[in-house]
Amino acid sequence: MSAATPSVTSPTQRRVSARVGSISESATLAVDAKAKALKAAGRPVIGFGAGEPDFPTPDYIVEAAVEACRTTRFHRYTPAGGLPELKAAIAAKTLRDSGYEVDASQVLVTNGGKQAIYEAFAAILDPGDEVIVPAPYWTTYPESIRLAGGVPVEVVADETTGYRVSVEQLEAARTERTKVLLFVSPSNPTGAVYSEAESEAIGRWAVEHGLWVLTDEIYEHLVYGDAAFTSLPAIVPELRDKCVVVNGVAKTYAMTGWRVGWIVGPQDVVKAATNLQSHATSNVANVSQAAALAAVSGSLEAVAAMRTAFDRRRRTIVRMLNEIDGVLCPTPEGAFYAYPSVKALLGKEIRGKRPQTSMELAALILDEAEVAVVPGEAFGTPGYLRLSYALGDEDLAEGVSRLQKLLGEASH
Repeated sequence: MSAATPSVTSPTQRRVSARVGSISESATLAVDAKAKALKAAGRPVIGFGAGEPDFPTPDYIVEAAVEACRTTRFHRYTPAGGLPELKAAIAAKTLRDSGYEVDASQVLVTNGGKQAIYEAFAAILDPGDEVIVPAPYWTTYPESIRLAGGVPVEVVADETTGYRVSVEQLEAARTERTKVLLFVSPSNPTGAVYSEAESEAIGRWAVEHGLWVLTDEIYEHLVYGDAAFTSLPAIVPELRDKCVVVNGVAKTYAMTGWRVGWIVGPQDVVKAATNLQSHATSNVANVSQAAALAAVSGSLEAVAAMRTAFDRRRRTIVRMLNEIDGVLCPTPEGAFYAYPSVKALLGKEIRGKRPQTSMELAALILDEAEVAVVPGEAFGTPGYLRLSYALGDEDLAEGVSRLQKLLGEASH
């Protein structure tokens, strides 16, 4: 090495910024991509990775998109914050489904739920602000917080509490730097649903301490049994001036690929996030917005049919997983995920290997059983696996049967 050659890379020579270089790849999308690549190569992989309904988007929504393609005004730029008619429809839908009355000026239409989450955090966080993040959490939350300059502070819940955190845990995590609480019910990855009493207690705690709340309601219509969805700003009206709701059409209407989400919140925050979006992406694709308009303005019959299928699969996957020695799977009350503990299997011999982590176990399962699952490390809680049951009944039964056969071989 010559004297002129530096031994380390200086900030001015870094090819990728530290901010973006520190971002982890989406673990759920990575698992899904690997599963699809293996299937394309001819391997009979069954994927439990992506949170994606296996149903087609309902016909009336597709037809609205086809008609939008022929509408000349949709061939042009439209307002960065969303089509006025869609924003009004989202406000109406929010009142219908949540009992939360808002004005269209409090709505920003985004390119999917992920952009909504990032823009919401970007609009309210300053560098160093802390966000309390209940874990297990969806992989995107902490990355969005960090990108916005915030600091995620994890509060961990486990299967003994149905993966629900308590006010006492939240209070123990609060500091003078805490600005935001992230609240998600129904939850990805666990399927946990907070009762109205639990939700109200958490909302009132946030009000008491002057905290903002970002609540993700994307799974609002996917609840089962006696569980019920409750919207925080609807049941704790005092919270509304410091509450941002994130939602979208992806899960309710099987529209993951259409990329339409939204923010509902105080006008100043929504205006700030809209300004950000005006520079980042401009308007969401008009054809997708027209499809979303048909979705949120229509009936909920399609989601009712999907929910019935998800409920059936939910009961099947929980029963079959709990038949495996060393696997403990609480019954999820919402969304379409099972989140079993596999801690009792770690360190045991399976096909000549002794996986020490859930990440190693997931890799073994893919190699030996050709089943794709997401390890708990992706959600902040090692020792667990996430399985989406938003796939066909036959694939679900076959996939879990393979897990039963493989993991049943575990020995000391």
